[in-house]
Amino acid sequence: MMIEIVTSCISGFLTLLGVIVTCLTTSRKTNNSICINQAVTDTKLDDLTREVRMHNKFIQQIPVFEEQIKGINYRIKDIEQNINRK
Repeated sequence: MMIEIVTSCISGFLTLLGVIVTCLTTSRKTNNSICINQAVTDTKLDDLTREVRMHNKFIQQIPVFEEQIKGINYRIKDIEQNINRK
């Protein structure tokens, strides 16, 4: 009877040890995967931020371009009027 109790205690302990090792291994793999995914996400976010800043800089320049185009259009009209008068 004593042998069975000792055997089942040893089996239970080894089973518990196996479960703990499996949980720790899985936890490490999951943490590594999360770290890798976070690094990829951070890189993509940095790239996206850079592109948005470039876009915003371009958008801010559009009113300047519009004013320059208006000035160019006035010059073209003046040149056309001078050509038509001659």
